[in-house]
Amino acid sequence: MSAPADSAGPTAGGRAPMQESEFLSNRETLAVVARAFRYVRPFRGRFFVKVGLMFASLVPMLLLPWPVKIIIDNVIEGRPVTDPVRPYPAGVEAVMQLMAGLSPAEILLAVIAAQTTLFLVIGAFGTSGSEGETAEGYLASGYDTASRTENEANAGFSLTGGMLGLFDFRWTMRLTQSLNHHYRTQLFDRVQTLPMTAFDDEKIGDAVYRVMYDTPTITNACYRILLTPMTAPLHILLTVAILSAVFGDQPVLVYSALAFLPLSLLVTLPIASTLRRDHGRSRKAGSTATSTAEEGLSNILAVQSLGGEDRQRDRYAQDSWSAFSRYRAVFRLSMLAFVAAAVPGAFIIGYAFLDAIDLVIAGAISIGDFGLLITYFFHILTSAVSLGGLWFSLQGSAAGLHRVFYLMDLPGEGDDPASRRLPRIQQGVEIEDVHFAYPDGTPALRGVSLSAKIGQMVAFVGPAGAGKTTLAYLIPRFVDPDRGVVRIDGTDVREVTRDSLREQIAFVFQETVLFDATVEENIRLARPDASPELVQEAARLAGASEFIEALPQGYATPLGRAGGKLSVGQKQRLSLARALVREAPILILDEPTSALDPQTEIRFVETLREISRERLVVVIAHRLSTVRRADEILFVDQGEIAERGTHKSLLARPDGAYRRFVEMQSGRASGEDPAGEETDR
Repeated sequence: MSAPADSAGPTAGGRAPMQESEFLSNRETLAVVARAFRYVRPFRGRFFVKVGLMFASLVPMLLLPWPVKIIIDNVIEGRPVTDPVRPYPAGVEAVMQLMAGLSPAEILLAVIAAQTTLFLVIGAFGTSGSEGETAEGYLASGYDTASRTENEANAGFSLTGGMLGLFDFRWTMRLTQSLNHHYRTQLFDRVQTLPMTAFDDEKIGDAVYRVMYDTPTITNACYRILLTPMTAPLHILLTVAILSAVFGDQPVLVYSALAFLPLSLLVTLPIASTLRRDHGRSRKAGSTATSTAEEGLSNILAVQSLGGEDRQRDRYAQDSWSAFSRYRAVFRLSMLAFVAAAVPGAFIIGYAFLDAIDLVIAGAISIGDFGLLITYFFHILTSAVSLGGLWFSLQGSAAGLHRVFYLMDLPGEGDDPASRRLPRIQQGVEIEDVHFAYPDGTPALRGVSLSAKIGQMVAFVGPAGAGKTTLAYLIPRFVDPDRGVVRIDGTDVREVTRDSLREQIAFVFQETVLFDATVEENIRLARPDASPELVQEAARLAGASEFIEALPQGYATPLGRAGGKLSVGQKQRLSLARALVREAPILILDEPTSALDPQTEIRFVETLREISRERLVVVIAHRLSTVRRADEILFVDQGEIAERGTHKSLLARPDGAYRRFVEMQSGRASGEDPAGEETDR
């Protein structure tokens, strides 16, 4: 299904996220596999070449048994070339006429020359090519779904070796990697477009697993669907044509080999849905293990500080073992299918061998013909099994593809086709009678209205969970209201493109996010073209310049993973500098001074007052020292604006909610009155 282009996300507007189906029906499986072919279209020319290479590989493979037959019949047994027990096919007849009159030694030299040529071309010799090599390449493989599916993203293979096989191998590997790169980056790009709230109830590790380990299933699905139905029937037809030309009066072996086609279907079809379910459970268990690892490593400091190493290790060990156990269930089911087919298959193969041996004893065929007959029997058998087991082999791929498409189908952020770019913001923001509820129906905002102008500093204050951050999220459209309207410069924000809106808003989140890059690169994130002078000025305004210049390499100092080399306060100041360097008309700060020391906080508040002369500064804070100098304070409680005014005017209300909030924070026992003036007590 397609996600609506203008959807604000799975939690915006009170819409519940889609539920992921754990089990797929046969019809849904077909739809998932068919959808995967959309991603093949950019590579259809290269797939056409791959199919051609597969066809080209079939012809020399069909010729492999003939040199061995000639050595047995015409060199070892000394039968005349012109007097075969069985007639030659038309193409082989012409070659055999060239060897008429040659001695056994000369025939042997000719066969050796032919085998050498075959070996150079396809890297194989003998009756079936098993004495040679096929060209293939895989990474070192484990036995869980993650490591095995990662192989599929880098696999190269060919039916043959030699020069043809190596060319086919290289072509296939490049095609495999290109297809998976295209598919993987498409999913990653899609994840980037999901709303901020998309992963509120999901683990990031699960998304990582889908991007890295579920996407390679497209390779297996597309190769099998495209190559097997084309090459397997052709291989069977060519082999049957040869057998008909040589052994036309002995069709039993041909029919015996073809019997494996319905046998494969009868054995695998009943358990295909169970295999698909087990593959889905295996991938889900793998994503859980990945999520546990991601959480444990991301929060390693908290784990170590609280002595939770043993518990975290046990948790990961349990999830990791579950991933392996789930894959064993997949393997057991595959083995069950193999055993179920092997028992009747053994009877078919035994009957074919006995029939061929009887023909040799009766003199109806030569010993060389026996090798030829059995080799082609296994050619047909192999192709029949591949074709019959195609649906069975696609079940694991379908489970992975379904997990990828579920993530792609999550409602993403998109603009209405009629949306226009928002000009440079000149006036400010107006929020009118806005209501918003979470997906479970819990109201977050109820009838909120406010007006904030460029040149003002506005503060949202209130208890935790009151709706302050949700209110701020309305401005850059991280969420859309269920009712009401948000306007910027008199224009409904839903009528403008998100890019043009958000590029004029700098948002500093409560949780500081830094990247494994240099100080300067982290500050430039919001504005890559910022000059060094602008970067340094933003750092100065954020109170970060002093500690940056004290670092070993200054602004060129690498910060390590998530800024691990910095203190919490230093990280927060870098985050503030990153917002300031953007020079956006609207600056939104969520608890910007929670990790700052008092002296740095005082300087930063003065900076906010200075930059608010040309911008709208919205501050969400609990620390009163941050908001006292705001032009307007909005006290938010239970999703409503309970009070509004300046710090002084709100404190003047004897029973006001803001005054009570201040009193609870400061406390008269601390020697500070609600207005912030020190007492003598």
